[in-house]
Amino acid sequence: MNINKNIILKRKDKKPILIDAFYSEEKTDQPIVIFCHGYKGFKDWGAWNVMGERIAEAEFCFIKFNFSHNGGTMENPIDFPDLEAFGNNNYTKELEDLDAIINWSQNHFETNPNINISDINLIGHSRGGGITILKASEDQSVKKLISLASVSDFGSRTSTIGDLKDWKEKGVKYVLNGRTKQQMPHFYQFYEDFKVNEDRLHIESAEKRLKIPHLIIHGTNDTSVSISEAKALHKWNPDSKLKIIEDADHVFNTKHPWNKNKLSTELHQTVDAVISFLK
Repeated sequence: MNINKNIILKRKDKKPILIDAFYSEEKTDQPIVIFCHGYKGFKDWGAWNVMGERIAEAEFCFIKFNFSHNGGTMENPIDFPDLEAFGNNNYTKELEDLDAIINWSQNHFETNPNINISDINLIGHSRGGGITILKASEDQSVKKLISLASVSDFGSRTSTIGDLKDWKEKGVKYVLNGRTKQQMPHFYQFYEDFKVNEDRLHIESAEKRLKIPHLIIHGTNDTSVSISEAKALHKWNPDSKLKIIEDADHVFNTKHPWNKNKLSTELHQTVDAVISFLK
């Protein structure tokens, strides 16, 4: 398998994006599967590398990346040295980043017979699930969509990050990162950008507009995003498929770091469902 890690996508007047690509050099016409991490996430979190290898072994070109403002840098993509960038992140920047990755994948593999650049599929975890639902509803190049432990609403999360009046006055509020113990800033622009783009960022409307197959996967033990959000997505789009993973938490019973070369039972079931759906 060909694994290309930490490819740098440089962009004019915008922050660069760090990308990994996994694919077979023996197979032709492998569909592209692009994975979006979630809030306080990154492409190398936990078991995502093992997941990427498993999906690539099933004859797909698996691409994952760090959102440009996730707080990582080109030199240190795992922790969050760039808290200024993290504080300046927002949903529309993430949609723009995903658009850049779709375009990059089609250009990068244009002359590669191993890759089918007209077959683009998206997977999103948690907040990344919401981003992929929005993108899939806007972009006709996306053929299939998979959301893992996805959120179903950005509005409630955006307005409840804290006291709006206090947030506006101070210009920033902080959220603790349990792993790194950093106080992660959210600048008030996050709320302002959401309000300006509220219609575009409405996940329910996007889900109802979807014309492509959508697989919704959620664990019964998810304490970060309620399983009721998966059920809401499925209700809004009855043509979608809902797969419940028993006893799975928000990260399908994996953690960071993940030092095994195999998946947890719950993530294994998830990846099997993903591959079968994509095939």
